[in-house]
Amino acid sequence: MAVLNTHIRRIPVSAARAGALLDTLAGPGDVLWPSDSWPPLVLDRPLSTGAAGGHGVVRYTVQGYQPGRWLNCRFDRVFGTAGVEGFHEFLVLDAGNDETLLVHQLAARLSGRFRLIWPLAVRWLHDALIEDLLDHAEYELTGSVRTPARWNGYVRLLRAALGRAGTSTPRVAAHAV
Repeated sequence: MAVLNTHIRRIPVSAARAGALLDTLAGPGDVLWPSDSWPPLVLDRPLSTGAAGGHGVVRYTVQGYQPGRWLNCRFDRVFGTAGVEGFHEFLVLDAGNDETLLVHQLAARLSGRFRLIWPLAVRWLHDALIEDLLDHAEYELTGSVRTPARWNGYVRLLRAALGRAGTSTPRVAAHAV
């Protein structure tokens, strides 16, 4: 089973400003990753090709990195199993007129139990996390969030089942325009 999952956020700032935010990922000044609501992103060294780590039970290795523009990570393990073969990446694209597209893509081939786990649970949690991350980016770059992400009831149920109920409104959602 093949999966292509894409999230895009248009933000009214230059690609250079947005790219600088990407470069803080997993570092001491990281304001992009939504650690207020999700397991922190930890790498074994500063963001660079070959850095390994992940968040929660999702493990990956940086296989490509162009500062300020692109980050690509290969999945190593997800939930302690090898049912996911693929990558996820962030792209910072200049959209012209001092606007930037922040893009997150996940492309994978699923096997074994992941053929069932992805559509039932992982996709929902992944989508919520990425939208929270894009809210963080928009807030850090503009001071507000036009349309903040909201976790639906199913995401809240999954988080509660995993012992991560947390807040139903991520920190950044409070800064909606």
